[in-house]
Amino acid sequence: MENENMLKIESVTKLYGYGILGLKKFKALDSVSMNVNLERPKIAVLAGETGSGKTTLLRIIMGIVKPEIGRVLYRGYDIHKLKGSTARWYRKEVQPIFQDPYEAFNPLRRVDSYFYDTVTNICGIKDKDEIMYRIDESLRFVGLSLDRVSGKYPHEFSGGELQRISIARALLTTPRILLADEPVSMLDATLRVGILNILKDLKEKLNMIIIYVTHDLSTAYYVGDDISVMYRGTLVEHGPISKVYQEPRHPYTSALLNSVLEPDPSLRDKYPAVKPSSLELKEFLIAGCRYANRCPYAKEICWTTLPPYIDVDGVNVRCWKHLDYKL
Repeated sequence: MENENMLKIESVTKLYGYGILGLKKFKALDSVSMNVNLERPKIAVLAGETGSGKTTLLRIIMGIVKPEIGRVLYRGYDIHKLKGSTARWYRKEVQPIFQDPYEAFNPLRRVDSYFYDTVTNICGIKDKDEIMYRIDESLRFVGLSLDRVSGKYPHEFSGGELQRISIARALLTTPRILLADEPVSMLDATLRVGILNILKDLKEKLNMIIIYVTHDLSTAYYVGDDISVMYRGTLVEHGPISKVYQEPRHPYTSALLNSVLEPDPSLRDKYPAVKPSSLELKEFLIAGCRYANRCPYAKEICWTTLPPYIDVDGVNVRCWKHLDYKL
């Protein structure tokens, strides 16, 4: 099977409606492409502000949202065409963790029941002793145990504990990829490092791939190996996180990094000022680069034509200023 060791996102475009009756359409995702090598464990960061399309892309990878254009291939299979046992296999291979752990669990249902259902229905294990061992082993990896959670409801746990439980439930299927959608944004700052360290342990001890979605560049740098930066439905920059942080190529990435810099005036000349943001929908409707309205380098072509992916010293960036283009 071609591409059997890759997760490939190929020119994915997703349309959503707006206006009266939603008859007009805008591109919530526009020609997004990226590859993940399944043989190399890592934490791949998907970063950007609210409304950039990060969660939409994650839902497409999960298979619960289908793109109008493009496709997602996992080990050569188009995930939106999977059926029966092959679809169940994919659900085992790719598991999600959501932003709000309290929304991931029914408040009227005991937490341990989710574990039993996952082991029996998805993993296909029927032996009671093996089920108990599998659940306890998964919980102990995140610092809990079956005795600690057995018979309890979601409200009996803190947010940090419940997020650990979410991770443990995902681990039951021994997934290859973990999709973590803002997993620490709802937690207190004191609890975030614990969850981030668990993600690092998953990569280092279980050789797992984590796609970590966040708007927080400080946590991204703490855990990430590479980073993909999104803006208004387009992937504007992708590369090793150290390279992107040290020398951002896209003006939007520069603006994001400027927002988390320490107040050192000597650093500010490195990141040029940007124009205030316009209405979000107005930027989605720009035919070219969505950042043109705010970019200090914008030229006529930026408004009319979406840039291609350009390799700049091992970093892929979609920005016309990196081509020797003459108007």
